[in-house]
Amino acid sequence: MSAKIISGTEVAKQIREEIKAEVQELKAKYGSVPGLVTILVGENPASVSYVTAKQKTAKELGFYSIQDNQPEDITEEQLLALIDKYNKDEKIHGILVQLPLPKHINETKVLYAIDPDKDVDAFHPVNVGKLVIGEAVFKPCTPAGIQELLIRGGVEISGAEVVVVGRSNIVGKPIANMLLQKAKGANATVTVVHTGTKDIAAHTRRADILIVAAGKPKAITADMVKEGAAVIDVGVNRIGVTPEGKAKLAGDVDFDAVKEKASLITPVPGGVGPMTITMLMKNTLEAFKYSLKNK
Repeated sequence: MSAKIISGTEVAKQIREEIKAEVQELKAKYGSVPGLVTILVGENPASVSYVTAKQKTAKELGFYSIQDNQPEDITEEQLLALIDKYNKDEKIHGILVQLPLPKHINETKVLYAIDPDKDVDAFHPVNVGKLVIGEAVFKPCTPAGIQELLIRGGVEISGAEVVVVGRSNIVGKPIANMLLQKAKGANATVTVVHTGTKDIAAHTRRADILIVAAGKPKAITADMVKEGAAVIDVGVNRIGVTPEGKAKLAGDVDFDAVKEKASLITPVPGGVGPMTITMLMKNTLEAFKYSLKNK
């Protein structure tokens, strides 16, 4: 029997409707709305596409939004001054600097310059620290999307054996931290495997929940998956071109084989991907609500 497919597109749509309704309520009550600025340096085509999608979503949800485009040759000092301006802007609750930045700019310095209360990507060490100790105001967007897919997919997380494949700062480490917290939608036993792990399959076969962010197409095959496991595939790999000339994508999981063994699985595309921007919007809403409490 094939696994149930969790559509990130559908779940993201539900969450956006919830955000939109809450924004309308808050606007009626306080006369203001969440504000998001996306800062784009240069004209990298992928980055332009990402920020356009983020701005479009923000506007659809009723946010106040600014797209601040800066030239490729902006100095680090000028970019830091721009961030400082938005840190002080009371109409802005979320600041997002689109990565990658040009080589002459120190990305770490720029990300650390963002006010942690406006760091809706949750990359600032203050927010990373809060996440680790279970006091997160914002959760990193992709891991937060994974957690929502599991919860809304009806997966029992508490007490489950979770195996995370990959230890990146953006996905692997934060989702591991989030799922081991003593909290709702967490409380799991978590193992992280990576390129230094001697026998990855020995661990993945134990997983009730398998989260794969390996960065390698079809790295997880059916023989590496426990019967009835919930499988979340974070990977997006270009493996060729379709007859129509579009990029052919594959996840980090051998979807066709694994779906015959898993109880639940996310597709690529249409799984984790659509959740990331949605959770960015949720973080911006949380930042707005946090600012209201602290006025």
